[in-house]
Amino acid sequence: MTNPTPSRGLRRTALVWGLGGFALTCALAGGMTLNAQGISSHDSSAPVNYAADRIELQDRENRVILSGNVVIEQAGLTVRSARTLVNFEDTGSLSIQRITATGGVEVTRGDERASGDNAIYDFDRRIITMAGNVRLRRGSDTLNGGRLVIDLQSGLSSVDGSAAGGAPGVSGSSGKGRVTGSFVVPQRDKK
Repeated sequence: MTNPTPSRGLRRTALVWGLGGFALTCALAGGMTLNAQGISSHDSSAPVNYAADRIELQDRENRVILSGNVVIEQAGLTVRSARTLVNFEDTGSLSIQRITATGGVEVTRGDERASGDNAIYDFDRRIITMAGNVRLRRGSDTLNGGRLVIDLQSGLSSVDGSAAGGAPGVSGSSGKGRVTGSFVVPQRDKK
């Protein structure tokens, strides 16, 4: 006698495939709206949608590996990378614990964009950490460094320098271990 209820692994695979197609639609539609809020004001409890060229479910390890043009979206926040590992917990319902993105990572929300070599989004701590050649842009203002930590709960973002980061070529700086940047100063009419 066959069991009419699909196996847990089969249900999860169907969920992953369904979410992947839905996420691509959301990614395309989501790009049409502009949000003026920055990354640090993000709602980390919103649903997560994702799309990639390839999705591999590793059921026994409670993880999903996405590769090739990965796009992950959550409440107006978009993470793009070459490869992403999604760790989840399965206690009757799926709960994402951590997203680890590598290969030219870009995190955007509204007019704010952060890029770096890799990023970790820790859902429990509500912290996004980017490392390696980090660049933070808000409008025309820029910050460059080795590591960026965005605390989604407090709204505090910090950039620090390291040997892996920096901005070579900036006068007065070797580009190693320093945070560099530029801020646009509004021009006032001289009367």
